[in-house]
Amino acid sequence: MNITYNGHSCFTLESNGKSVIIDPFLKDNPSAKIKPEDVKVDAVLVTHGHADHLGDAVEIAKQNDCQIIAPFELVNYCTERGAKGHPMHIGGAHDFPFGNVKLTIAFHGSTTDTGAVGNPCGLVVTMDNTSVYHAGDTGLFGDMAMIGPVDCALLPIGDNFTMGIDDAVKAVGLIKPKLTVPMHYGTWEIIEQDPYEFTEKLEKTGAKGRVMKAGDTIEI
Repeated sequence: MNITYNGHSCFTLESNGKSVIIDPFLKDNPSAKIKPEDVKVDAVLVTHGHADHLGDAVEIAKQNDCQIIAPFELVNYCTERGAKGHPMHIGGAHDFPFGNVKLTIAFHGSTTDTGAVGNPCGLVVTMDNTSVYHAGDTGLFGDMAMIGPVDCALLPIGDNFTMGIDDAVKAVGLIKPKLTVPMHYGTWEIIEQDPYEFTEKLEKTGAKGRVMKAGDTIEI
């Protein structure tokens, strides 16, 4: 699987000719190297309704004639705006042509311009036997131990709205991924963090971390 970081919490996963984009916050993302019109995917995955995650999901889904995969209430919001959608909810999994998606708990909120749109979630995406856990926006919680192990974990480290560095290190100890990539930091001053501090602390525990810059692609 190839994982491309698009800044903030947005990633593109690609395997065997299929691809998905997660939390496509691009237009208003100061670090994004691509625009919504550049995105060619088989599905759009969204963890919750906040603007820095829902982002350009409806536009991208329409232009690709593909589904938005998200919690039930958020999918309803998107389909009311003309997008196709596949509703899911916490604990549920489903097989798609590109792979499998399972929704996990995330301790956060989920609102749009119209108000609350259900619960936030994390996502475990499996494509060709490679699994990636995108935690969405969440605080640390003990049941993360039931999510892993996975090949790669994408974890927020920005603090204030989500886990900070130290809690994210604890999360890695629970999930036990083969590789962890930090996200949701540095976009604004309030979530400014040093991702290399995170990876250095991970290395001291024997875990492996990788800092990605917007536009970087890694293969796992």
